[in-house]
Amino acid sequence: MWIQFLLIAAIIVLGLIVMRRTGADSHLAIRRLLMMLFILAAILSVLFPQWLTWIATLIGVGRGTDLLLYALVLMFLTFVYTQYRRNLQLQRQLTLLARKIALLDAEEDEDRTTRSQ
Repeated sequence: MWIQFLLIAAIIVLGLIVMRRTGADSHLAIRRLLMMLFILAAILSVLFPQWLTWIATLIGVGRGTDLLLYALVLMFLTFVYTQYRRNLQLQRQLTLLARKIALLDAEEDEDRTTRSQ
C-alpha cells in the first residue's frame, strides 16, 4: 500500500514539474490538458492495475504490462522525433545568427580600415 502512495506522489510531483509555466509555452493549453489526462490515467493504473489488463484484453494485447510497454515505446519515439525536429530548427537559427554576426563583423572591419586610411 505504501508503494502506491509513493508512486502517486511521484506522478503528481513530476506531472506538476512538467506542466509548470515557462515563458515560451503559455499558449499550449492542449499539451497541459493531455498531461493532466496522462497523470490521471497513471494514478488510476497504480490504484487499479486490473483495469490496465482489462483494457489490454479489449484491445487485443495479452497483458496490461505489455500495453504499458507499447505505449511507452510510442511515447519515446514521439519524443525523439520532436526533439530531432526542434534540434534541426535550432541549428538553422544558429546558422543564420552566425552568418549575421559574421556579416556585421566584416562590415565593422571594413569601416575601420576605411577610416584609418
